[in-house]
Amino acid sequence: MQARDPVCGMTVDTAKAAAHGTYDGQEVYFCSLGCRTAFEKERALRRP
Repeated sequence: MQARDPVCGMTVDTAKAAAHGTYDGQEVYFCSLGCRTAFEKERALRRP
């Protein structure tokens, strides 16, 4: 199965993804730990 990295837009094989997590009840897959870190920083900035 494939997913799209929400940070860089790269297509990621979900079985080989560098990182993944569940955000707002949805599985999210990342091509690298750097993209996951960027995603988490952006989410932290949006929190009140």
